[in-house]
Formats: sequence, C-alpha cells, structure tokens
Amino acid sequence: MTYILSDIHGEYELFCRLMERVKFSDSDTLISCGDMVEKGKHSIRLTRLLFSMKNAVLLIGNHEYAFLKYYWGLMQQTDDYDAVLQKLQAYFPDDGELLDWDTVDRMEGLPYYFEAEDYLCVHAGAPLDGEGRVLPLEKALPEQLVYDRVFKEPNVLPKDSKCVFFGHTPTINLGLPPRIRCYLREGKRGEHVSELYKVHLDTGTWISGVLGCFRVEDPMCFHIWREL
Repeated sequence: MTYILSDIHGEYELFCRLMERVKFSDSDTLISCGDMVEKGKHSIRLTRLLFSMKNAVLLIGNHEYAFLKYYWGLMQQTDDYDAVLQKLQAYFPDDGELLDWDTVDRMEGLPYYFEAEDYLCVHAGAPLDGEGRVLPLEKALPEQLVYDRVFKEPNVLPKDSKCVFFGHTPTINLGLPPRIRCYLREGKRGEHVSELYKVHLDTGTWISGVLGCFRVEDPMCFHIWREL
C-alpha cells in the first residue's frame, strides 16, 4: 500500500502513532510532501526516522527549503565546517543537537516533486497554463513548488491532469475542519485516485493536533489526534 501525507512539522509521536494506526510495514510505501521540520519539537528526530525508512519518498517543503537557503548562505561565508554545523544545529532549538552532516546532505538531495502513473505530489503548487492544465513539473522553479498557494483554492481544479496531492496551507486556514480534503471529479465516486482532481493534505498538525494520511489503493483517509 502507498500512503501520502504532508506537513508533519516535527510531530514525531503523532507520526509514529499514525504509522501504527495504518499498520505500516516494509512492504508499504510512504510519500511525504514536505515540511517535516519546524514548529513541532522533534524536527531532526523525525527527519532522521524518515531517512531511515527505505520505502519512503520525501519531498522538500518550504521549511526545508528555508533551512537549505540558510545553509547555502553560511557556506558562502566560511569554510569552517564545524562552525557551520553548530549554526545549523542552533536553527532547530529543540533537538538540533541530533543534526549531523549526513542528515544535512540527504536533505539537500531531496526532490521537489514526485510523479506516478495516476497522481503527482508537490508541497504547495505547480505551474498551470491558461486553461488550468498542469505544466511539466521539471520546468517549474523550486519556489513555485514549495511556496505557491494556488491549489488551496477550492475552485482551482487541475484540468486534464493526474490527481494532485499537496499540502502547505492548513485546511483550517480555509475555515475547514482539520481533515484531509478530497476533490471529486464530476460524476465520479472516488473509488480510484484517478477520480479525484486533487487532495489537500495539510491538516495544520502543529495547531490542530491532527495528522492524517491518504491511502492510494482504496482510496481511504486516516487521521490521528494528539493525546491530551
């Protein structure tokens, strides 16, 4: 089975509980659409866990992108690698001491999008032509893929496109419940991922305490709540 989620934001325990909820195994695949880090208290602990999962596809979100821009800026100022690592560790005040160069290098090598036969995954947005069709993602600028908020608008339904999975904007910011929101194609029942225009994944976990994931094959959504 393939599970897709986004915007975990350092919520390590919630993520582990969600994986237990869906009985995630080595035969399954996980796709995370960015923003593993910041806001929550276990950014690096979570990131290292995700990097340890051999069957995980991880994308860069705007928070990883901001960290990488900070890192690239530091590297232009000095060749003192120890000093750079110390500053990078300080970037994550709660668990930055867990950050090592292997984690930095692996984060830098993450892709900005993922495309499968029936769906594509981005963190935030994608280029659209004048008719609302998704243009080739390989031609998109990183900033568009991690910052663009076009897909959050309910009336933006990509035409003649695979289903688009995205996060970046919490559903609660649109006055919606903290749940994954699926947009059905006209006349369809949602029995296959191809029957969906798009899937809005960001449940505002760090605010709402709700983390969810979407299972492609059924398809189904699963949610878990922060324990009081």
